[in-house]
Amino acid sequence: MIVTGSIFSQTLQMNTGLSVMAPDELLPSESYQAVYLLHGLSGSCTDYLNYTMLADYGKNCRAIYIMPEVQRSFYTDMVHGYRYFTYITEELPAICKNIFRISLKREDTAIIGLSMGGYGALKCALSRPEQYGFCGAISSAFLYIREILDEQRGADVPDIPGIPDLGLVFGESLEYKPEYDITELAKRIEGEKVKPVIRAYCGTNDFLYEDNDRFQREMKGMDFDFAYEEWKGIHDWNFFNPALKKALEEMSACRGKDWENREETV
Repeated sequence: MIVTGSIFSQTLQMNTGLSVMAPDELLPSESYQAVYLLHGLSGSCTDYLNYTMLADYGKNCRAIYIMPEVQRSFYTDMVHGYRYFTYITEELPAICKNIFRISLKREDTAIIGLSMGGYGALKCALSRPEQYGFCGAISSAFLYIREILDEQRGADVPDIPGIPDLGLVFGESLEYKPEYDITELAKRIEGEKVKPVIRAYCGTNDFLYEDNDRFQREMKGMDFDFAYEEWKGIHDWNFFNPALKKALEEMSACRGKDWENREETV
């Protein structure tokens, strides 16, 4: 079953796009594992359905694939805009529990994203490790947000080509906060017992490759269940699609569960 439409969010105070892929029959006796799939900067809630083979990868899985829409928010509670981080991490799980009977247990919850969505997935998982058991980060953008904000703050005309709205997200002063920074979030929880499993992927010809390679080297120096794969590819769906397949396979293997044949809970 695939559903695409919109829901009203109390957090955002507006309708917002949402796509969901679920088993054709939702059993009242069962709570379902949740997989959140986060889109990139110029994407929408329909991207994974339109540009990947998700429908094939997950057709036999007893899981709910949840694809929200967050505009160009960087999965952040924007300074001038909407509280998308709060929506994704708090309101959306509650909505999906009520409608689709998802489990809210961390061992039943995964979050995967690409590009801006890779940043968002890491931000959510590292900020709320008690909530997400698995994180998949594909060709992640803005891994070193402090350096980007510092650079743009000192520019005569603060602007990154194609991203004119940093001021809306982070404020006109582009003030850095540790909760924006992926490696800082990782350092905060490195010594904790409860941490997400993280799997990351990037194409060797991707314009974000250097940041992703730097990130994987730093993460391998920390106490995380972290692994990284790279292969030839650029920042496009020809890379994202097989990376998504690998992330879903790793999710199943790392969680120690058979996502395709989960026994019903009576």
